[in-house]
Amino acid sequence: MMRYIKRNDITSILSYSGQMMMAIGVMILIPIVVDLIYLEFNCAGYLLAGSLSLICGIIFDKGFRKYRKTMRLKHAMIVSAFIWLWASLVGGIALSMVTHLDYISSVFENMSALTGTGATMFVDVEILPHSALFLRAFEQWIGGLGVIVLVIAVMTRPGTTTAKLYKSEARDERLEPSIKTTLKKTLTIYGIYTICGIILYVLAGMPFFDSICACFTTISTGGMSIKNANMGFYNNNLIYVITMILMIIGATSFTVHYKIIKSRGKSLIKDLQFQVMLIIIAIAFILITLTTNILPMDILFTIISAITTTGATIVPTQTFVSWPALTFIIIITCMLIGGSSGSTVGSIKLIRIITFFKGLYNHLKEIMSPEGRVLVVKISDHVIPEKAISESGNYITLFMIFILIGWAIFCGFGYDPFQSLFEIVSIQGNNGLQTGIININAHWILKIVSILHMWIGRLEIFPVLVLVRAFFEVFRR
Repeated sequence: MMRYIKRNDITSILSYSGQMMMAIGVMILIPIVVDLIYLEFNCAGYLLAGSLSLICGIIFDKGFRKYRKTMRLKHAMIVSAFIWLWASLVGGIALSMVTHLDYISSVFENMSALTGTGATMFVDVEILPHSALFLRAFEQWIGGLGVIVLVIAVMTRPGTTTAKLYKSEARDERLEPSIKTTLKKTLTIYGIYTICGIILYVLAGMPFFDSICACFTTISTGGMSIKNANMGFYNNNLIYVITMILMIIGATSFTVHYKIIKSRGKSLIKDLQFQVMLIIIAIAFILITLTTNILPMDILFTIISAITTTGATIVPTQTFVSWPALTFIIIITCMLIGGSSGSTVGSIKLIRIITFFKGLYNHLKEIMSPEGRVLVVKISDHVIPEKAISESGNYITLFMIFILIGWAIFCGFGYDPFQSLFEIVSIQGNNGLQTGIININAHWILKIVSILHMWIGRLEIFPVLVLVRAFFEVFRR
């Protein structure tokens, strides 16, 4: 059988991974600043985990650099999948030492933060050290853009390697012809929205530390709060409105944001994904409002949180799980769809849904049209090739297959099938809305299954499959 991963591929992958591992080490060391400000003296955990990542990164970068070869897409996908897993494993060491949470739960917490899922293992987050709360929020902010994306925006040079790494995190959009320039502009836009969000929260009456963490977790569509009641803790409609606006901003393509000033806002209004997102929010809101007695603010906030895959909530879990079945079905649908491609959201994403249904409708027209007539699929006046339609359908199918696998495992542990479906859709779609199945007392197997589903959901499956295939090839005789 042909081997697709050879020894020189492995050494090259390790070399490229080195820089990323060093960057992760720096990320884990940053909360030490917060620890010193609040005099909490939990530096040891961050120092150990951060130093481990830095040292391993230096060894890989320097030790294997001479074996480095031209990066291909398979190398980039393996590096990307490995680095996301490495960041969660190393971050788990820091969080476990600082909070005394068991290691598997700590890895879950880190993977949840980095992937923007927002589900948590902590029963009471308000007793955690400020540095741990900041680490969780900061990881969500980093993960919103992508670990690899931020590293190549700051550290790497323009070229083929940068382009391959960019694509490995399921990103194709370009604000400028150069990937490096695209990433710098994207980071600038992200930073501006973050600063504006923090200022708005402070003006709305939120404490400064809370404002930083809340904005980090909202603009990144992460949703992991520093309060047990999530955003509901503040009981402030102005804060709720600011949060909903930030969630929608985070779920809108960076390409659209980049063009807003030049087009005087027309790029936002004309963007098909943005239009469809607002239409879905409106339809879902009307349906739930007409069929329940739930407060309008609770409905709107939850719908926006679901479709933007943020997972922030203003409704207590006990109240949330008592909502009618139809409401749950609508929310599950929103979680599956997700927001715009080229944004911070997870799940399937709007452009794939639009492309799939456009292709389906075109196929029906072809069947009914005179023989020999050629029909094309257009989205925003752009012709969509058959390959793109096929890829959208293939990805949606693969995504749902993994949902079914996860759902079956959850049901196998005796949990309610409906709540199990909600939970696995939320986890794989990197949403984070919870029914209470996944918690600190959940079986360790379910925690690992959830970690894997968050991982594959954030990287859009294929990089993880490539890494798994490479792993088996390495250890195959």
